Amino acid sequence: MEQRYNTSYPNANFQRLRAFIEQHGEVVDYNRGEQLESEGTPAQWFAYVEKGCFKYVTRGISDGQAHIAWFSFTGEFVCSYPDLLYGQDAQFSIEAMTPCRVVRVSGERLKQFLGQSAENMALHTSLSDHILSQFQARYIDFYRTTPRERYEMLLQRCDGIVNDLPLNAIASFLNITPKTLSMLRRDITYSQE
Repeated sequence: MEQRYNTSYPNANFQRLRAFIEQHGEVVDYNRGEQLESEGTPAQWFAYVEKGCFKYVTRGISDGQAHIAWFSFTGEFVCSYPDLLYGQDAQFSIEAMTPCRVVRVSGERLKQFLGQSAENMALHTSLSDHILSQFQARYIDFYRTTPRERYEMLLQRCDGIVNDLPLNAIASFLNITPKTLSMLRRDITYSQE
């Protein structure tokens, strides 16, 4: 399986989780624009992305404008994790940005697996810690990095993203305007010549 983006997980136990999903899950293809989860409805799925890219979208409370909070790429897990485990409504929609293929299991099946043994409970803790550390780093980066640095970090994480996703989606994720992103891309391109 092709690893298009730099998405390695730090914990070898995640390979065990992936094996569980592949053994007990179902393969599902999503067309661009189709949703794995829908904001405001009960979270249902935990999946491994075999191919494609998903965006996590939330809407502004007062203006209803869509904002991209996260991406999941080929080789990564995709889910609304805490909502899924606690039977809550998804806090964001998870939408295919490209044609995607996932292997998914239901939240109930995942909870059963994670509760089967002490080893699996430790895996649950590792996964929760991993997700928390990702979101904490993203939150802190809004304060400690410039828009250019955030863009460069995104390119480092997934170098092919500018070829796969529209600029307005990338700008939303970076919390900058598309015009600012265009200027950053131009500056980076000309500075490398």
